[in-house]
This record gives sequence, structure tokens and C-alpha cells, in this order.
Amino acid sequence: MAEVRYEAASRIYPGTEIPAVNALDLDISDGELLVLVGPSGSGKSTALRMLAGLEHVNEGNVYINDVDVTLKPPQDRDIAMVFQNYALYPSMTVAENMGFALKQAKVPKAERAQRVQEAARILDLEPYLDRKPKNLSGGQRQRVAMGRAIVRSPQVFLMDEPLSNLDAKLRVQTRTELADLQARLGTTMVYVTHDQVEAMTMGHRVAVLRDGILQQVATPRELYHRPKNRFVAGFIGSPAMNLLDVDRSDGEFRLAGSTIGLSAEMASAAAAVNGTTFGVGIRPEHLKFTSDGAGIAGEVRVVEALGSESFLHVKVQHEGRDELLVVHEAGDTDFSRGDNVTIAIDGPAHIFAPDGEAV
Repeated sequence: MAEVRYEAASRIYPGTEIPAVNALDLDISDGELLVLVGPSGSGKSTALRMLAGLEHVNEGNVYINDVDVTLKPPQDRDIAMVFQNYALYPSMTVAENMGFALKQAKVPKAERAQRVQEAARILDLEPYLDRKPKNLSGGQRQRVAMGRAIVRSPQVFLMDEPLSNLDAKLRVQTRTELADLQARLGTTMVYVTHDQVEAMTMGHRVAVLRDGILQQVATPRELYHRPKNRFVAGFIGSPAMNLLDVDRSDGEFRLAGSTIGLSAEMASAAAAVNGTTFGVGIRPEHLKFTSDGAGIAGEVRVVEALGSESFLHVKVQHEGRDELLVVHEAGDTDFSRGDNVTIAIDGPAHIFAPDGEAV
């Protein structure tokens, strides 16, 4: 088990001036499952590969258990990495694939077999030890790849989008198994994904990156309820937060003509910020339909009925332009495309300063 630390760590690829990872400062606790998440090109995989020793660190340092590993080769870092392509040897059995690294390290045969058997038990792979990879499902192959990492008993597990090749149902099942496995092993894990739902359901904490810069690192709950800036607010949450530009008038913010109620603390903080155009964000579950006529008038354009919940995309007039608001409804909905509706704000609003930072 290990603590991991990035100190102002940057990676600049040859021929480019803008860092792929820019001065990353990040502490990962012993036994923590930390998820790196962000859109394509955000630098999350590069950051993981810097920790693995597969990418050169141009500036700054990387530490494992307070040991500077910045210049150490991958084999001297005591880490194990699992990729999205399973990279299994097709001619080897499951047991041989899982024990291959131990064989290369000249671990005695008896100990090798014992460690493979233990990993197979943890991953429910015991019935498949004599099979070849071609005779396994995608989820089973992924567990073999994880087993190959487990038998090495590394200080840190590194996982780069390991579930992206699985179908939706299997991905949900496997991420649950993976989170449970990490909790049982207690090994530090750094996990990369572009899927923010995966990040929110797995991570003890989640680090959000954009263009190589760390935007926020926090628990999933804190990211959702207290995003640090407009990018995090829009990236975290499914469906995404409703985000619109709002012109401040007489110290108030209005959404489609309806005044947004703010706490005294937020109103005071907003008043201290210079500028006229702010961002306002409201989660879909904090909008509701009302029949009393007071609120935001709109027209239903799209109905996404998912059985246990529905999401309705409603066109409203906001400051002279058409905007879509997503409203969350529990269960089946009686509304249809073309219906005229009235929306009320029924929860907290997030205000973002002109520079995008949360007020």
C-alpha cells in the first residue's frame, strides 16, 4: 500500500508548447481509490502514465511513499497497470497469463501457483484457470487482466479505462465488482475514465481535469453539490446541469424572466464580484412543473421516458433567445412534445462569476 503525490508535475510532448499535463499538484492517500476524469484530451491518461513511468516528466516530481520515482523506470516503481485492451497472451491459459510476470521474476513455482489461485478465488476465476482467452467473455478477460496485476501485490494499481470495451450492462456489473475488490484489498488505486457516471460511482475522490489542468478534486458528493467552477458543474452530473448566461440587473439574477432566489450568503458574495454577465446553473431535479401559473413558461420539445424517471427538454425564452431546460420527473410523465408548461425553481441555484469560478 502506498501514498502517491504529484508535485507541479508537467508533461510537454515534443513539438508542442502547451503541456498535456500542466503543473499537477495532487495527493492520493494510502488505500484510496482516486478517479481521474475529464473529456478527451484533458490529460488524465497522460497523468496516469507519468505515474507509471511510461511518460517522461518534464517539470516537477512524482512520489510513491515519499520516494521520488520521477526518474525511475516502470519496473522499479512497484506498480501494476491494467489497460482497456486486455493484452492477454492467446496461447496461454488463464493461470499462465496471470502468473507470467511472476515467472519472469523467477518466483518459485509453488508460490506462483498459490498466488494465482488466491487471485482467481478473489475474482471468481477458479473454474476458468485452464481456459484460453478466446474461450472467455469480455468481462472474464478483464478480470484475468486484473488478476495478473493482483498476483504481483503492487503498491499501487493503475487502471486506464479498463471497462470501456464492455457492453453497458457488463460495465455496470464490473465496476461494482472492481470497487468491491479495491475495498477488500485496500490497495491504492488510480483509475482513469472519461465516463463521469463511472467516476462518481467508484471514486472515494474524483479529480477533474481539463486541458491538462486540475479543476477540482473532491468527493463525488462535493463535486456534485459544490462545483468549483462552471466547467466542473457542467461536466459532473447526468443529465448535465442547466447552465445559462444571465445579465445581472439591479443586483438580481433572472432566469427566463423569473427571479432566482439566492441565500443571503450567496447574494452577498455575488454582489462583491465585478461584471454584469454571470452564469447560472440549476440541476434538472431542482426544477419542477407547476400548475399555478407562476414561474417560467415553456414548451416541451423532447420527452425521455426511462421508466423509473423521465427527463423533459423544455424550450423557454431567456433574455430574447431560445434556451432548453432539462427538467427531472420521477416515474412516468403525462407530458408530451408540444405541451405548454410552467416551470418553478425548487432547489439551490449555482452562480458563476464572469471568469467561470463559483460564487
